[in-house]
Amino acid sequence: MNCSVAAPWDDRLLGYDFGSGHPLNPVRVELTMALAREFGVLDRIDICAFDAATDTQLRMCHTVDYIEAVKRAGATLRPDPSHGLGTPDDPVFAGIHEASALVAGATLAGVEAVFNGTHDHAVSVSGGLHHAMPDRASGFCVYDDPALAIAWLLAQGVERVAYVDIDVHHGDGVQAIFWDDPRVLTVSLHESGRTLFPGTGFAEDTGGPNARGSALNIAFAPGVRDDDWHEAFDETVPDALRSFAPMYLVTQHGCDTHALDPLANLLLTVDGQRLAHAKLHDLAHDLCDGRWLACGGGGYELVQVVPRTWTHLLAIATGVPVEPESETPQEWRDFVRRRTGQTAPTRMTDRAPG
Repeated sequence: MNCSVAAPWDDRLLGYDFGSGHPLNPVRVELTMALAREFGVLDRIDICAFDAATDTQLRMCHTVDYIEAVKRAGATLRPDPSHGLGTPDDPVFAGIHEASALVAGATLAGVEAVFNGTHDHAVSVSGGLHHAMPDRASGFCVYDDPALAIAWLLAQGVERVAYVDIDVHHGDGVQAIFWDDPRVLTVSLHESGRTLFPGTGFAEDTGGPNARGSALNIAFAPGVRDDDWHEAFDETVPDALRSFAPMYLVTQHGCDTHALDPLANLLLTVDGQRLAHAKLHDLAHDLCDGRWLACGGGGYELVQVVPRTWTHLLAIATGVPVEPESETPQEWRDFVRRRTGQTAPTRMTDRAPG
């Protein structure tokens, strides 16, 4: 089926940049949009305008003191460890508030497009900053844009929102923000906190006293591959979503589950990630009349993995997937070489030819 898709994007989003050597390099998003453009995927998507999130919008999930701390850190470049600012994970840079608010604003523009009915789906590839807490930065994340999108929907009177997070790291910030809210189901599939940051997200973590059963955590041991990951997904996620009967689906598509990712220990392929995107797309149609906001997230193999899997995500959202056996366009490979000095992947699959 063909689906209408909004993608909030412009090059200002590349300003969310913690500096040279930091794993969260915005080139990964730049290469994604370039690859999607070369495949013609962006021709089927409405690139929508957006503004930075306002302080009022940020206060839906973040404290006034924290927002002021982020602004102050960006102006003075002084660390503020009490708010998680100036750490190796979240170093301070000039304009950190403005850059972070832009990412949040992009995701909010996407969810508003879905809520208003102008588009079936929205994809915020620069978003998915799921570790940010109400009063502190964490794990490369300053403002929690998927949580803000969920909070915005609740403020419009939406009764039930489901959040599914397939990043290799536990979606702790979103879970914490809605821990005691029965209107939100948070589902996270991730490498176990026993072996990976942030050290949370265990099976016994099921929600606060007023929302028992509103959190579902599937934690994997290191070394899990596509088949076992999807078996766990299929045995838990569809039934959990059907029982909850969400009106909207918000998803986070961190691709650091890949075997090449330098920061984690799962062994998924681009093909396994592509299948996960497709399953979530189908669930949005089956359960929410297609009302779906998809966000990016983690992913630190900047050339070989992120651009391919998120181009698959964008294409799947339109209803016209890129065939896995497709060769990557030569124009994109040349751009990758000029931009990064690296050799780009030649196919949209990790499977061996033949």
